[in-house]
Amino acid sequence: MRGTPKPPETGTVSALNHDGEGVVHAGKTAFVAGALPGEVVRYQRRRGHLRHDEAELLEVLEPAAGRVTPRCAHFGVCGGCALQHLAGPAQLAVKAQQLRDNLARLGRVEPAQWLEPLAGPEWGYRRRARLGARFVAKKGRSLVGFRERLSTRITDTGRCEVLAPPVDGLLRPLGELLTALAIRERVPQIEFAASDDVVALVLRVLEPPGEDDLARLRAFEAAHGVRFYLQPGGPDSVRPLAGPAPVLRYALPEFAVELEFGPTDFIQVNAAMNRRLVARAIELLAPEPTSRVLDLFCGLGNFTLALARRAATVTGVEGEAALVARAAANARRNGIGNASFHVADLAVAPPPAAPWLGGGATHVLLDPPRAGAAALLPAIARLAPQRIVYVSCHPATLARDLGLLVHEHGFKLRFAGVADMFPQTAHVESIAVLEPG
Repeated sequence: MRGTPKPPETGTVSALNHDGEGVVHAGKTAFVAGALPGEVVRYQRRRGHLRHDEAELLEVLEPAAGRVTPRCAHFGVCGGCALQHLAGPAQLAVKAQQLRDNLARLGRVEPAQWLEPLAGPEWGYRRRARLGARFVAKKGRSLVGFRERLSTRITDTGRCEVLAPPVDGLLRPLGELLTALAIRERVPQIEFAASDDVVALVLRVLEPPGEDDLARLRAFEAAHGVRFYLQPGGPDSVRPLAGPAPVLRYALPEFAVELEFGPTDFIQVNAAMNRRLVARAIELLAPEPTSRVLDLFCGLGNFTLALARRAATVTGVEGEAALVARAAANARRNGIGNASFHVADLAVAPPPAAPWLGGGATHVLLDPPRAGAAALLPAIARLAPQRIVYVSCHPATLARDLGLLVHEHGFKLRFAGVADMFPQTAHVESIAVLEPG
């Protein structure tokens, strides 16, 4: 903070904010990174904002029962994780409480029943990530990894405990590879996606690699069992380093569905949790063989194709044309003929004559991005579905939308709960079920 440094203070942490920082209400609110709910901590304010100050944790005077030693030596510096110092069950409890608080405060709603939290693997689960890359002249080498917390610098770490194998152990080898390239200062990013049997690494290249660089990349592929793609421009420019593109796919065995995806397509990052979330969503939606389901924000068909195994018809709607094409192709590959797909901008209210609204849906599933689905709620309400399942990646917008559905459109909130899609982070994934009032 500007001026004379503030003296250390002592306070009790009441909660975690959306970034996983401890919240201390002692005069002006302080956000203390590394502090946990219930702890008494000594801290020092470092940076001021209008409504809160950022503070440094100096000492934990009374630790929380769930405090553990972080597995990663870089925790607190690396920005990839926020909660490694909190045991897994306690992380779930904190996220469940955040959902409760948001529903009560922002939506003024509470479900008739809270769902048991969905939990899965806590380490080595992340099958998709965007990693920074940078040649650091002072170190004489390239670094690959997540950026440091509140910084543009790349964390200097040899491995990552949350990335799926083999990428968890490839950060140092990738850095060594980039260091050896002639274009080492022209590779700012590596995006990776792990399918059930292939690992794709997409290099963002600002300059085409020469023959020597291409030979080094091919040797790395062979040595580590991965496949490189090059991305010189936008997403449409992504091409495999050599030969035909490998098939990336993941399975939903419970529904006899296999989905293909591209190396930069959106997929849920946690494969095990995605399978459990799909199964729970369909169990809660409870479609019957005569049901007509509307799946909004359908992506490449993650929920749509599984729903098609249970319902009479499923209509998937998505704003990105490439994902809609991918979803339709996935339906054909799985022999699913009762699913149809539409491209539509779901951030705005749909016109009454929108073709995907004309089927008289009996059930609705929606899985929107962080912005939520407020523009669609009146149209959904007019359909008068028997049941709505809302999968959310942001508890605040979920609370807002549930409040609108309950207070303005007459639905009842039957169930709500969390799913730990991103262990060790502050991300809260949740699911809610509504029925007509």
